[in-house]
Amino acid sequence: MFRFLFSVVFFVMGLLFAASLVVAVALLMVVWALRAGWARLTGKPVTPWVMRFDPRAGFERFRDAGRQSEASAAEVVGARARGDTAGVTDVRARPITRGE
Repeated sequence: MFRFLFSVVFFVMGLLFAASLVVAVALLMVVWALRAGWARLTGKPVTPWVMRFDPRAGFERFRDAGRQSEASAAEVVGARARGDTAGVTDVRARPITRGE
């Protein structure tokens, strides 16, 4: 009896999920039809909804970050060669002691 009740509950949950997907797709179609109708009414072209994805973008981002770090390293080397020490902080090393 418990298996039957369990399967009925899951069947109803599946129907509810399928119905919610149908409602979501229907709403999307209505919004698309209203958008297309408004575009035609105003004389504008109907443009599709697209998700632009460029697989090269991630690689270019990391490559550009490497170029920027190389450029900043070159600036530091150039500043040291000119004797410009405005951004340099002198630090004195001390032995490590425990908090005793």
